[in-house]
Amino acid sequence: MNTESNRNYRYLDLVMALFITVLIVSNIASSAKIVDWGIAIGNFPLAFDAGTILFPISYIFGDVLTEVYGFRRSRRVIWMGFGCLALTALVLWLVRLMPGEATWQQQTGQAAYDAILGGLTSGGIVIASLVAYLAGEFMNSVVLAKLKVATRGKWLWLRTITSTLVGEGVDSFIFIAIACLTGVFPWSLFWVLSVTNYIFKTVIEVVMTPLTYQVVNRLKKAEQEDYFDTHTKFKIVGE
Repeated sequence: MNTESNRNYRYLDLVMALFITVLIVSNIASSAKIVDWGIAIGNFPLAFDAGTILFPISYIFGDVLTEVYGFRRSRRVIWMGFGCLALTALVLWLVRLMPGEATWQQQTGQAAYDAILGGLTSGGIVIASLVAYLAGEFMNSVVLAKLKVATRGKWLWLRTITSTLVGEGVDSFIFIAIACLTGVFPWSLFWVLSVTNYIFKTVIEVVMTPLTYQVVNRLKKAEQEDYFDTHTKFKIVGE
C-alpha cells in the first residue's frame, strides 16, 4: 500500500487541471468585461466583472480538494494555480509588447488588445488577482479543513458554505481594493463590485452545494480517501 506521501490518486490531476483552467479563464473574463443586467437594489446597481460568473467554481474545486485529499495536497494545487496564473499574465504582457502585423492592426488593432486583455497584463490587475487568489483560497482551505475535524466529518454543507463565506469575502475585498488602488477600477465602483461579487459568488456556492455533495462522495469512494487534517500544520509553504 502506498504511504500518505507517495500515494497515487486516479482523479487528483483531473481536479487540479479543471481548477487551474477555471482560475485562468475567470481572470481573463474579469479583465475583459464588467456586466450590468440592469438589476439594482434601490440605488445600488448589481454590476460585476464577468469573471464572477465562473470564478466561484474554483472555490468549489478547492472545497473538493481539501475535503477529499486534505490541506497539504490542496496547498500544492493552489500554488500550481498561482504559478500558471502568473505565467498567463507574463505571456499576455509579452504579446502586448510585440509589434502587430499591418492587417491585424487595421482589423483589430493594439487598442482593442489593450482594452480587452491589457488589464490582465497591467501591474494592478496582476497583483490584485494573485494576492487575492492566494489569500482567499488558503483561507477557504484552512477553514474547511478545521471545520471538518471539528464536526467529525458531518455537515459538509456547513463546511463548504462557511469556508466560502470567509474565502470569497477575503478574495473579493482584496481584489477590488488593490485594483482600485492601482487605478484598474475607479473607487466609485469599489462597494458596487465588492458587495455584488461577494453576494453572487456566495449564492453560486449555495446553489451548487448538491452537486458538490455528489462530486465529493463519488471521489471519496473512487479514491478510497476521506482525509482529516487532524495533525496538520496549516502553513502556506513547507510541510
